[in-house]
Amino acid sequence: MSESASTSFPQRAARAIKDEFLQQALAIATTRFVNSRNEVFQAFPQGEALRDRARQIKEAVLQRLDHYLEQLTDNVERLGGHVHFATTAEEARGIILSIARENRVELVVKGKSMAAEEIDLNEALEHAGIRVAETDLGEYIIQLAHEKPSHIIAPAIHKTKAQIADVFAKELRHQVAADPEVITRLARGALRDKFLQADMGISGANFAVASTGTVVLVTNEGNGRMVTSLPRVHVALMGVEKVIPSMTDLVVFLQILARSATGQKLSAYTTLVRGPRQAAELDGPQEFHLVLMDNGRVKQLAGPLREALYCLRCGACLNVCPVYRQIGGHAYGDTYPGPIGILMTAMLRGNGAVKDLAHASSLCGACAEVCPVRIDIPRMLIELREHLDREKIAPWPERVIFKTYARLLGRPALYRLAGPVSRLMQRPFVRQGRIRSLPLLFRKWTATRDLPPVAPRTFRERWGELERER
Repeated sequence: MSESASTSFPQRAARAIKDEFLQQALAIATTRFVNSRNEVFQAFPQGEALRDRARQIKEAVLQRLDHYLEQLTDNVERLGGHVHFATTAEEARGIILSIARENRVELVVKGKSMAAEEIDLNEALEHAGIRVAETDLGEYIIQLAHEKPSHIIAPAIHKTKAQIADVFAKELRHQVAADPEVITRLARGALRDKFLQADMGISGANFAVASTGTVVLVTNEGNGRMVTSLPRVHVALMGVEKVIPSMTDLVVFLQILARSATGQKLSAYTTLVRGPRQAAELDGPQEFHLVLMDNGRVKQLAGPLREALYCLRCGACLNVCPVYRQIGGHAYGDTYPGPIGILMTAMLRGNGAVKDLAHASSLCGACAEVCPVRIDIPRMLIELREHLDREKIAPWPERVIFKTYARLLGRPALYRLAGPVSRLMQRPFVRQGRIRSLPLLFRKWTATRDLPPVAPRTFRERWGELERER
């Protein structure tokens, strides 16, 4: 049983806050990402206009998604590739396993793919007796540690250099200094033979260009190029929302993706894949398969989480989120962490899966400020909380309290009466000017903080006194 299945979100969050190593790792990594992102956009005056343009492109795609998916399919097949549509995670896993069995695959090398994490693809392959090797350094570290990624673009963000060195020493039986260059050199050596021996390469896709049938991978390590060209079979797995109309549109996204994700002007590698190896080409797979996955996305075209389909998976919203920066990704208990992760989890697993997560946000708006396609995450989180209340998924004490509060705010006479009543009721709990503990349903409000008492006079009362003094 996984930790997410056996513990609640508050328990996981409390544990993360007490983890000194996690706090150190998160502070260093997220601060670096945020500072780099701010610096590179300050020196990029056209960046704001490109963000607006990227949002417009995403919305235009969703309005004609069926058209662009059909165009993409036609062009991939024209180039000799195969396209598969998967309605659910189970179908996506089944398609990939079928391809692997048909080609008698024994070893798979994988590029970084959140879509593969979403459908638990590694576990399915290993259960079928197929070995899987992650080739992104962060994913490789996580695989050796027998963990799940804790960040969309930096899977091992929660680990310090010393912890990574310990993982390598334990799993590879090789003592290594806590030095990034030394660790990388050891990983490169361990993975080199796997690239050469693998029967199948599996990648995700940052974008797929409908007009050309091109699958686009954006990486910083070059492993994406190896995964897609060395094995004899390449399978690319992507959500249906990743399709874009043209190469011109791709240029727009490439200019803002790396800047938002890591603060780079451009990622080190941008790999364009167009089907299997052609007669005049020296490298590339003999077979190319593109798996287009729905898994709850299509129903949101007319749903409340539509805007979440704009997401580029840059991770910028995680880096600025005050909640994520304190608890990290594993505390969220699902594939996608952070503010956008709450919405993605609701999209993929239903509102019931985010009963607690829906409140794992301060609604400060920082995520919307940095999103490269300006997704209004705070608005959707508020609407999600409303749905939880309406569908009676939220705990009954919470529903009772907020409905009572709503009625109070909607009746001026009751609101005016609430002031003196609250002052009277709080007297047993006020100590040295603070409320340190409340009973019953209100206990959680003071479990980790002190509350200020209700003021001796309301603003209305003070204003009335000022008017009389004039």
